[in-house]
Formats: sequence, C-alpha cells, structure tokens
Amino acid sequence: MATTWFRVHGMDCSAEEQLVRMRLRDLPSVREVHVDLDERTVAVVHGGAPDDVVDALGGLNLGSQVLPQPAGEAPAVEVVDESKQRRALWVALAINATLFVAELSTGLVSRSLGLVADSLDMLADATVYALSLAAVGHVVARQKRLAAASGYLQLGLAVVGLGEVVRRLLTGGEPPDTVTMVVVSAVALAANVVTLLVLRRARSDAAHFQASWIFTANDVKVNVLVIAAAGVVALTGSALPDLLAGAAIFVIVANGARRILVLSR
Repeated sequence: MATTWFRVHGMDCSAEEQLVRMRLRDLPSVREVHVDLDERTVAVVHGGAPDDVVDALGGLNLGSQVLPQPAGEAPAVEVVDESKQRRALWVALAINATLFVAELSTGLVSRSLGLVADSLDMLADATVYALSLAAVGHVVARQKRLAAASGYLQLGLAVVGLGEVVRRLLTGGEPPDTVTMVVVSAVALAANVVTLLVLRRARSDAAHFQASWIFTANDVKVNVLVIAAAGVVALTGSALPDLLAGAAIFVIVANGARRILVLSR
C-alpha cells in the first residue's frame, strides 16, 4: 500500500468533501481516504500507482494537486461511528431540503432571483448528502443513476434560472423585497454553519474547526452575496443587483451539477 497526498483547493464545504469521498469510494485501488477539510487536503491509501486517483480527483475540477509525502508521517486514522455519521447526513439533508423549500417559496413571493438561486444551491447540497446516504449499502449502478438524474435536474433548473435573469433584464420589473432577502439569507447562513458543525461532530466529538475557514465556504459566500445584493437594491431601488447575484449563483449551481454528473460516469 502507498499513500498519496493531495491538496484540493476547491474543497471548501462539507458537500464537496462528500463528492470527493464518493468519487474515490468506487476505485478498486483505494483502501482508505482521509480528509482534512480545514487544510483542504486528502490522503489516499491505495495499491499500485496513483494514476486512477489523480484522474478521478481531476475530473471533479476542484483544483487537486499532488503534494509531497510528509517525511515519516502517515495519515491520521479516522475513527468514524458509521451510524453516527449516517444520522449526521440525515440532519444535513433535512436542513438543506427545508431551506430549499423556504428559500424557493420566499424568493418567488418576494421576486428575488437571488433567493431562488440560493435555494437551488441548497438543493444541490441536499442532493450530495442524499447520494452519500444512498451509496451506503447499495450497488454502484444505483448510485450512478441517482447522480445522473439529480445532476441533469439541477443543470436544467440552473439553465431555466439564467433564462429568467435574461428575461427580467430585457423586460425590467419591480425590485425585490430586500427585508425578506436579508432575513431568509441570514437564516440560511446560520443553517450552513449548523450543518458544518453537525457533520464535523459525526467525525470527532471535539468538532474543532477554524472560524476563518467557515467564512471561505462557498455556501456562506453565496448567502453573503444575496445579503449584499439586498443592500444595494435597497440603496438604489434597482432590481439589477439581485439579478446579477442570481445569475452568479445559477452558474455556481450549474458547475455543481457538472461535478455530480461526473459521479454518474
């Protein structure tokens, strides 16, 4: 057995960690996967050359880079209670699914495409947690069918959302309700932090984390973007900041859908 270390620059939220784990789980050469989300590193214990591992991580387009093997170091053994981890994934799934419904409904009522787009980002994370749960104890073919279906669904919704952005840019419209945007986005931001803590506690009772890391996570960036857009809408009375924020988030969702489709290959 050999160990190859990677830095995965784009792995900055719990859902992307799950994508990495799912991508490597089915490789016959892989024996163990050790993830340090704070440092964005992955240590893979495998047989033979690491070429298939390099290709698998490269396909996710998360900016993976092979690191030198630390002298005299082996990856720390992750002691994971599988039942505890499954419960944590169910909690994360429930939080993201609930926020998807809440943001979608309030986004439609308040005329905010930023909130609608953020709801799809929540749906994308919920899908990843659902896939992680479905993959446990089930055949690979089923996981791949589920990944393909969810990936195409998210991609289609993102394309429809971008089309709506273009329509509103061309036809104009009333600015969104900024109070609703700020309140709902703040709740979503808090939910993302709770999700992070729940998943970390499933791996370690200490659940230590770097506060600075949280504020680099994609999900938190998206929430802050919507809040900032609401502020500019309130100052200018224009719907344009909300439309631009929505467009940016729809692109993020489309890219996440592409990563999920990689799992279906």
